[in-house]
Amino acid sequence: MRPTATLNHPHEAAAPGATGLEFGGASLPHEAAPRTRLVFVTYNIRYAVGSFLISGSLLRRLGLGRPARRSRLVARHVEAAARALSDGRRMPPADVVALQEADRGTLRAGGRHVARELAEAAGMSFVRAHAPTPRDAEPKKKQWYLDFEERIRRGEEGDTGVALLGRVPLEEAARVELPWADCAWRPRLALSASVRLGHGRLRVFNLHIDPHAGLAEQLAQHRAVLSAADASGGPVVLLGDFNTLSRRSCAAARALLESRGYRTPLPTGTGTWRAGPLRLHADWIFTRDLRVTRWGVARGLGVSDHWPVWAEVEAEGG
Repeated sequence: MRPTATLNHPHEAAAPGATGLEFGGASLPHEAAPRTRLVFVTYNIRYAVGSFLISGSLLRRLGLGRPARRSRLVARHVEAAARALSDGRRMPPADVVALQEADRGTLRAGGRHVARELAEAAGMSFVRAHAPTPRDAEPKKKQWYLDFEERIRRGEEGDTGVALLGRVPLEEAARVELPWADCAWRPRLALSASVRLGHGRLRVFNLHIDPHAGLAEQLAQHRAVLSAADASGGPVVLLGDFNTLSRRSCAAARALLESRGYRTPLPTGTGTWRAGPLRLHADWIFTRDLRVTRWGVARGLGVSDHWPVWAEVEAEGG
């Protein structure tokens, strides 16, 4: 049975307890009528450190990074992300946001709690699931083309995780542990919650699939989420950073989800991640028993190397 939590209490943040979840954010106003359409956004915010993944890594390796300014930099980026999710200029105002790489208290995030600060700035509630920082293991070497990311350091108190932010109540929140192997520093998890749509409910799942895993391992992580979604029944929004870094992995993930009754409005190859001239389709939104009325990618936002991907959904027959 899932722990039930309706997140509508201001600043009610608590460290993860027995459920492995943390709750907080802004107080949500009472809505007189149920929403008939909701805007969902997936956003790998990369701990709000900016869009310069490769060049930033090279500067750090040359000793030219500026750690003293990190906290202010992340704070500015969080404010920029909050505006983009709320003001309707780059995308419709978001009702539910799926965040990945939502750090809490890490050095690379300037000691900030990215999900909580973003939720409060955007007037949303949040639920967050963290991936524990190992105390007794060194991180294993990554593939060279994935080794540009700034690592959480051994012994840090902070951690990374995934979060759901809501302008509507998020209920029955639950962690979904995903199968993973090889490196204790890279456990994978998903996060789910229920939201009201019209006179019914839908279940939303936020995924962060492992880029270091082989294709078979990535698909096993998807299957774990699909099993949880099947158990929930009813309409589903499944979104997140799938780390589909090749056309083969895009095609395989899409084929699996479509074989299970899910659909996406995004054409394969849609650019959602950038590094210099490179564009990859890493981030996706899939739905089951729902209709997508419009969608888009909010390009040009320099908060992360990923761009927010959004879709407006309504109930079938709505």
